[in-house]
Amino acid sequence: MARIILITGGSRSGKSAYAQTFAESISGIRTYVATCPCIDEEMGERIRKHRETRQASSWQTIEETRDLASALQMAKESHVIMVDCLTLWINNLMYEAGLQGKEITEEDIAVLCRGVIEVCDDLPGTVIFVTNEVGMGIIPENPASRLYRDLAGRCNQIIAGRADVVTFMISGLPLNIKGEKII
Repeated sequence: MARIILITGGSRSGKSAYAQTFAESISGIRTYVATCPCIDEEMGERIRKHRETRQASSWQTIEETRDLASALQMAKESHVIMVDCLTLWINNLMYEAGLQGKEITEEDIAVLCRGVIEVCDDLPGTVIFVTNEVGMGIIPENPASRLYRDLAGRCNQIIAGRADVVTFMISGLPLNIKGEKII
């Protein structure tokens, strides 16, 4: 059964760097599961910078925007898997559903998250999930944004419920919420 760590916080709070620093403190095979699609030049530059930060530490990378459970299964030989990030995964699922003329529900997300946890329960090592905490601001003014906030919140609750460690990042500083402090 994998040790699950959830790193959450706002945008640019230091989540990814904190997660990567911890992941690199674990010896063995490291796999980075990237959920961000390259949709424009600016996003491509962000992706390039993220890749550069992993080059010196021998990361394997799996780029998977929607089938997170399968990506985790592909990384089953890894000692540590870092998934960056769950909120982009939610975005991608919403986008795909929209292309099909459907709307993804909180129950759909709950089922997918439980599937991800089931895969983690069969993995050795450590799985680190990075996510954004998007529900701490004002209520969004449109239905799609409110749905996104709700889906991300449901996902975060389910993953945090199973996680051994939950850390909230604020201004680059970790605040331990659940379990022992990792670094």
